[in-house]
Order: sequence, then C-alpha cells, then structure tokens
Amino acid sequence: MLTIVLASSSPYRRELLSRFKLPFDVFSPDIDETPHMDEKAKDISFRLAREKAFKVAPHYANSLIIGSDQTAECQNQIIEKPNTHENAVKQLQFLSGKIATFYTSLCLLNTKTQQAQECVVDFEVKYKKLNHKIIESYLLKEQPYNCVGSVMSEGLGITLLEYIKGEDPTALIGLPLIRLSNMLENEGLAL
Repeated sequence: MLTIVLASSSPYRRELLSRFKLPFDVFSPDIDETPHMDEKAKDISFRLAREKAFKVAPHYANSLIIGSDQTAECQNQIIEKPNTHENAVKQLQFLSGKIATFYTSLCLLNTKTQQAQECVVDFEVKYKKLNHKIIESYLLKEQPYNCVGSVMSEGLGITLLEYIKGEDPTALIGLPLIRLSNMLENEGLAL
C-alpha cells in the first residue's frame, strides 16, 4: 500500500485529512510562496499546491503526496494570510460588504508512477458589512492570522459572512475533501 503524505504545515489541513480515518505522514514542504510577477490568485494557488507535492516527493518513495494551497481575490486584489492582527484588521475592513473568490488547489502526486492529479476548487464568499467593533471582537476571539481572508468559516468566522457558495465546504477550510476522495479512489484506495 502506498503511504499517504500531507505536504503541509497547516493544522487545518491535518484535521481535515484525518476525517478519512487513514494513516498519513505530515511533511512541511518549506517553499517560497511569493507570488510571481503578474500572477493571478488562482494561478498562485495551483502552482503552490503542485510545488508543495513535488518538493516533498524526494523524501517518500511509493507514496501519495497531497499538496494543497489557498488564495483568494476581491476586486482584482490578491487576498492572502494576514499573519498579524494589524493586517487582519485592514483585510477585513477591505473585504467588508464585498464578495471574494477563494481558490483552493489540490495536487495528488503518486511518487511511484510520477503521475499527478490536479484541480482548483472555487468558492464564493460574501462578507457582511463589518464595523471596527465587530472586527476587533472577532479577531481577539479567533485570531485567524494564518487564514486566507482572515476568516475561519469553521469557527466564529462564519458570523462575518452573508453567504458562501461552492461545491465543497471543506475547500473553504483549506483541503477539498470531495475532490481528494475521488483522486484517492482513482489511485485504488477505498475510503
């Protein structure tokens, strides 16, 4: 049986993958996530998911490496992880009352065959009108500084949203499990 490896340092992706009740390893790919010149949000996400999987591949023979990445955009502006409280405040002020499209990419690399299955799952999110008090209260309670768009939809962040539209709610959290389950089944794994 092929070893499943999550190429990520994300605790959210680790929790999501554990829902499949399969053993897996975790290996942080440590790649440069700086966007390339004139690169679109969707393209960044796709490239980084692939780079993560291929960066980890040399460490695992006969394995299925899962690379995933998420970016978003709003009004042609790329939205990434805020990393700090100050950046999260600015990000939520900008996103207030607007629609953002989240792109969660997935790359499943079979290191035995060197074949990769890849996809991007789009998710539309409409933020409510947010005032400073709501933003500060949310950020102090949730501290979503390592979350694209400063929102943890699986937690209190759902209260900041007017609606979400997408085919797989786990894609918004960071790992599209519906697509991943199909990819794993294509590799002969029964879930």
